[in-house]
Amino acid sequence: MGLNSVAVGPAAVGAAAVGPTALHRSLAPADWREAAPLLLRDPRALVGDLHRVHRPSPGTVVLGVLDPEGRIVAGASFGSGETGGTPLSPRTRSGSGDGWLYRNALLDQLRRIVPHDLRRASPARTAVLMLCRRGTPDWTDEDGAWMWALQDASVLHGLRCGAYVTLTDAGWQVLGDGRRGRCPNAGSWAQETVRTVSTLPVGTRPVRALAEPVRAVLTGSRSARTGSLRAR
Repeated sequence: MGLNSVAVGPAAVGAAAVGPTALHRSLAPADWREAAPLLLRDPRALVGDLHRVHRPSPGTVVLGVLDPEGRIVAGASFGSGETGGTPLSPRTRSGSGDGWLYRNALLDQLRRIVPHDLRRASPARTAVLMLCRRGTPDWTDEDGAWMWALQDASVLHGLRCGAYVTLTDAGWQVLGDGRRGRCPNAGSWAQETVRTVSTLPVGTRPVRALAEPVRAVLTGSRSARTGSLRAR
């Protein structure tokens, strides 16, 4: 089974994430738990795999699709608009994003990486979302908007709604079930780059060194972000 994964910039997402309404759509923690998203069998392994492939920095959204056995079969990463550049969507007066716009952005990515399962009697695959951001690891209004977006996009693409994970300076956390860990965290991508550069032999050019972590990910994952990954 192939794993397709892409990475696009915030500007491309902003162009796709347009909706007919500015109504705020969000899920509170109690609503999310009541919706009963599919629990992860091994959240630590899943978070580690998504981080290894996409190397998210703060302000990055990572979308993953799992097969019935819980293995990642497709994924995409894109900017959430929190790190500058073109914002993903307008902000409401409360400071949180609009779930409608986020939903449209997720649907656009799902259509790029996997065919829909709307003709199936019941969903076989599961969509999961990981948001790398600064701030508290606990629920925020912005998380609520992404939760609503993940739930609605999953239904419209014929998928099960899976876990929503935050990746902050404190580590990772699966919101709704309390499972968490310290590593990876929101700063892991920078720490790994510095560690790789510091271990290079004397005389290696710094510019080339900074490209090594990205190239290593692409080589080890068989062009995971821009091509196809074949499961062994």
